[in-house]
Amino acid sequence: MTANNASPPQRAAVVINPAKAVGADLRASLIRLCDTQGWAEPLWLETTVEDPGVGQTREALEAGVDVVIAAGGDGTVRCVAEVLAGTDTPLGLVPLGTGNLLARNLGVDISDPVSAAYDVLNGTERTVDVVRSRFDRSEDENVFVVMAGVGYDAAIMADTVDVLKDRMGWLAYVEAGIRKLPGKPIRATIKVDDKHPVKRRIRSVMIGNCGRIMGGIEIFPEAKIDDGLLDLLVLAPRGRFGWLGVIAGIFGRRKNEKESAEYFQGKSAEVSLEHEQEFQLDGDHVGAGKHLAIRLEPGALKIRM
Repeated sequence: MTANNASPPQRAAVVINPAKAVGADLRASLIRLCDTQGWAEPLWLETTVEDPGVGQTREALEAGVDVVIAAGGDGTVRCVAEVLAGTDTPLGLVPLGTGNLLARNLGVDISDPVSAAYDVLNGTERTVDVVRSRFDRSEDENVFVVMAGVGYDAAIMADTVDVLKDRMGWLAYVEAGIRKLPGKPIRATIKVDDKHPVKRRIRSVMIGNCGRIMGGIEIFPEAKIDDGLLDLLVLAPRGRFGWLGVIAGIFGRRKNEKESAEYFQGKSAEVSLEHEQEFQLDGDHVGAGKHLAIRLEPGALKIRM
């Protein structure tokens, strides 16, 4: 075979949040890594405040790359996954954020970006589920891969101090959680698949595609990212010591506290609220509303790891 007939080297695109980059030499390190592994120089695409990753990922697809590496936090990963879902181009993970929840749930190296990139270049593909969501019956859909939340947990994401995140990491969310504990429950109607709707007075509804949240806490012990199911957790603390009942319901699985922390499973769900509440997707605060509709898309995203 002549040199002219040789296949061109594979090429990766790196969609990177420059605010999360660890050191000025990360780009040089990834270029060297690609060279040593027989890959072409990566396409380097930086996110902006106006475009946190969607446009850059579309540019990467148009360039015909073999893998798109999301280098940043969970917000960057979500934006890249939103474009790649339903395509044949896999996602790679180089965790640079505070939570790095998808990476943690998949066992990706979160301590060394270059090592994580090496695993992408030399890894194999697996397929995972994604979840499509709509707020207030909008025609626009948003994708998430880890977790969505309505109410208390979304308020935490909205009110976490960025300076504390830089200094304390995921403990900054604990600080915000303590500040947001006081509050009144609101009436909610929750419908899973075609089952009869249930009515609850809730502080939060969490929808999981993975099991672990910040601090390694496994809040959805039965959740798997490729099981074709959504896991819902309804938090409904009652009375003065209601949050103790929630904790007992989640971690102790006490039957008499099942109404304080109630689990459901299905392929789709709707949450209708009496009053507007905050929403979050994969840790990103995305606004407030009164209705959330979600549906699972099994095996829609390829991940190279």
